[in-house]
Amino acid sequence: MNLFADIRALVINSLEAMVAEGALPAGLEMAQVAVEPPRDAAHGDMATNAAMVLAKPSGMKPRDIAIALAAHLLADPRIESADVAGPGFLNLRLMPEVWTGVVTAILGDPDYGRSDMGAGRRVLVEYVSANPTGPLHVGHTRGAVFGDALASLLDYAGWDVTREYYINDGGAQVDVLARSVYLRYLEAHDLSVDWPEGTYPGDYLIEVGEALKAKVGDAYVDKDEQVWLQDVREFSTDAMMGLIRADLARLGVVMDSFYSEKSLYGTGLIEASIDDLRSKGLIYEGTLEPPKGKLPDDWEAREQTLFRSTAHGDDVDRPVQKHDGSWTYFAPDIAYHFDKIQRGFDELIDVLGADHGGYVKRMKAAVAALSDGRVSLDVKLTQLVKLYQNGEPFKMSKRAGTFVTLADVVEEVGADVTRFTMLTRKNDAPLDFDFSKVVEQSKDNAVFYVQYASARIHSVLRKAADQGVDLTGAPVISDASEFAVARKLAEWPRLVEIAARNNEPHRIAFYLYELASDFHALWNRGSEQHGVRFLQDGDPEATRGKIALPRAVFVVISAGLGILGVTPVEEMR
Repeated sequence: MNLFADIRALVINSLEAMVAEGALPAGLEMAQVAVEPPRDAAHGDMATNAAMVLAKPSGMKPRDIAIALAAHLLADPRIESADVAGPGFLNLRLMPEVWTGVVTAILGDPDYGRSDMGAGRRVLVEYVSANPTGPLHVGHTRGAVFGDALASLLDYAGWDVTREYYINDGGAQVDVLARSVYLRYLEAHDLSVDWPEGTYPGDYLIEVGEALKAKVGDAYVDKDEQVWLQDVREFSTDAMMGLIRADLARLGVVMDSFYSEKSLYGTGLIEASIDDLRSKGLIYEGTLEPPKGKLPDDWEAREQTLFRSTAHGDDVDRPVQKHDGSWTYFAPDIAYHFDKIQRGFDELIDVLGADHGGYVKRMKAAVAALSDGRVSLDVKLTQLVKLYQNGEPFKMSKRAGTFVTLADVVEEVGADVTRFTMLTRKNDAPLDFDFSKVVEQSKDNAVFYVQYASARIHSVLRKAADQGVDLTGAPVISDASEFAVARKLAEWPRLVEIAARNNEPHRIAFYLYELASDFHALWNRGSEQHGVRFLQDGDPEATRGKIALPRAVFVVISAGLGILGVTPVEEMR
């Protein structure tokens, strides 16, 4: 059941009837006609912009359209009133039994809110994709939570979702990792070492150095780099990916696939992707304009192999091969996305850190060119996370040497609190993560407030069961606070589709907080009005009717928390 979709269908059918009657001209485009909650709940249950949207193309006054549309809508037994407001908005009130029907539908359908909007389209969500040079830090945590929740949201809304981690193991940073591990290996042999600038001195590599010693003994001691670099590089990458997988597991993130950048080299994939662009006239030899502002000391105008990315919306063309014949950093990225397209995905989503903002246009241009516009790419950037304790910058033991790790955060507050809190802001907005606030038991803490609603519902159901009440009764709704909760529940299917359409899982967290707020208001109302209480003392039949609404709330809270990757609690500690 999707009540907003149902009422929109009623509006469209009424408009089509008006066309048939001659009250509206034929051929009107109705795709922009919407039915949504009114800005002010006092104005009604729903509002439609139909008259405003159709006024210009029909050559009619919006109020005239709204008045005629209202008359049609009032003929439907679900519509209690239809009032024209302002220049032509139409506010609707629905009959009380409609809201009872919403609760009944939820209790009869554990998948209430799921959508087929995605129509089984294959989408690849690539997220985290951190360099395999150390444990994940708090910035990676936000990207991991956002990407994982987005993947779950799209799955819930009908897409065929694949979660993927791109292992950046093809660049020079992995050589630096290998050299850093080698230094720890020498330390494991009780040798004194110097740490050159740019190496990774974090304590997390101590165990890796010791493991390398256990594997090869002293075979690499005092040996030239060419003897051990390749082996230590592979050993170190495997060790770091094991650490990263463990970090992701702490957060409840499970990838469907891990894709190695190194696999692109020597396999012809990079060449194939560039040849595909060349066949479309998008690769040429040329010299780029100098960068704006002060020129770097080492900049010089050289002819390079360029991708004509401006043909697909980029600001400048991009180099893919250097003057000396080596590939630029952009070339393997093109090849990786070419492979995504070749694997048959209909849509691609990349979740990246805010420092990758300059990457967006060029990658969108590459995907558009490689797929001939058939495959879409949405790049979602996650902004920085600032850590606080009681409003002050938070300092923690940094096993990584230079940053706070994902493991540190999860150990401090738990995976559920971490995940929910990371989704209390839109991905492209900075996030302040205050360790004292995220565990605070107050209305200002969204994760507590939602979980408190879950715990209260479990408490009510346990008490009802202890009293021998049948928990499967039909809903009885009479108070304004009960109708407010039912209205919010009716928004869930619509909210899911809006969030999925815009790739915005934070909307789920916002909605759950609003639903919890309405539920707690209803709970408090019960302390004032006996007839609103869920447990009607001495009247099991009345209790059956009253507890139907919190049962429905729990269905939706569980679904929403499931999308966020958070487990609903049964009692607060």
